[in-house]
Amino acid sequence: MKIALFTETFLPKVDGIVTRLRHTVEHLQRNGDRVLVVAPEGGITEYQGAKVYGVSGFPLPLYPELKMALPRPAIGHELERFQPDIVHVVNPAVLGLSGLFYAKVLKIPLVASYHTHLPQYLQHYGLGMLEGLLWELLKTAHNQAELNLCTSTAMVEELSSHGIQRVDLWQRGVDTELFHPDLTCEQMRSRLSQGHPDSPLLLYVGRLSAEKEIERIKPVLEAIPEARLALVGDGPHRLALEKHFAGTNTHFVGYLTGRDLGAAFASADAFLFPSRTETLGLVLLEAMAAGCPVVAANSGGIVDIVTSGVNGYLFDPKDEQGAIAATLHLLEQKQERETIRQNARLEAERWGWAAATRQLQGYYQMVESKRLAENVLVG
Repeated sequence: MKIALFTETFLPKVDGIVTRLRHTVEHLQRNGDRVLVVAPEGGITEYQGAKVYGVSGFPLPLYPELKMALPRPAIGHELERFQPDIVHVVNPAVLGLSGLFYAKVLKIPLVASYHTHLPQYLQHYGLGMLEGLLWELLKTAHNQAELNLCTSTAMVEELSSHGIQRVDLWQRGVDTELFHPDLTCEQMRSRLSQGHPDSPLLLYVGRLSAEKEIERIKPVLEAIPEARLALVGDGPHRLALEKHFAGTNTHFVGYLTGRDLGAAFASADAFLFPSRTETLGLVLLEAMAAGCPVVAANSGGIVDIVTSGVNGYLFDPKDEQGAIAATLHLLEQKQERETIRQNARLEAERWGWAAATRQLQGYYQMVESKRLAENVLVG
């Protein structure tokens, strides 16, 4: 099968969406499918045997890490050369609209997937009044597709409640070899704690942006004066966060990748994740695979991954003391913490990228077969 994958973000950018797409492309190609990735121009032209067709664009004003690549006729010519069996549009927003358009024009079955909870993001950028309008635009775009995939049951319910049709679940996945408890490393722990490896080490990994609500970690850090906080990642909110955390034991590490990232997860005492806008929270599953206990907001797709008191801890995001109490409990109860570590790893081992991709291939085949059957009836 030939799949044209439209995405608003791809390598060399690093985030949860790119991680999922990277593994998906790799496994599709390995299984004998051919993939064309249509993405904003980023410098790479091939990944794991798949052609990456870059579309030039310009940085978004509120989020300069992302490029806005506008649809253009050349994309249609590239699709006609590739002749895909399926068009899969990831987060149809700007570039993805050309995927919707050409799928209809060229009569190619269309799948869409929802990974970024944009309506909730608006609240963090002072644009909350546009939430209703954005849901209407998302509904119009997604209802063009024969199938809409979400990465958590919470998002399946959310999209369905806003009138988006034909919604199903695309299961989670994680690299259980790259993220493993055996990667714990004293050198990495010392690096993250800035030379204080015996202090409790709190970790955040992800994009440094307003919607991640990283500021909410500061009261936890203040309640545990001996603790150290390592923020791994980068983003448009970094300068504001540096000011917010000034005078605390916080280390802005920047990006880590590969085994360094795996070692960071495995070497920390707790992974703190206060975001309330997650469609899944892939980084949580990576932390759990590495045996790092998770303390996360009880919100969105996070509840699909974390069972509080079993493989991590959830706190009420409206309770300012919730994250503090959960983190203190985790650090104080050594035996319970070890049980949480083991259970977190066992949970992660249930979810491999190969299985997630096989499920996706099944969806593709279902949509293609349905379209063929409809064409036979019309004929």
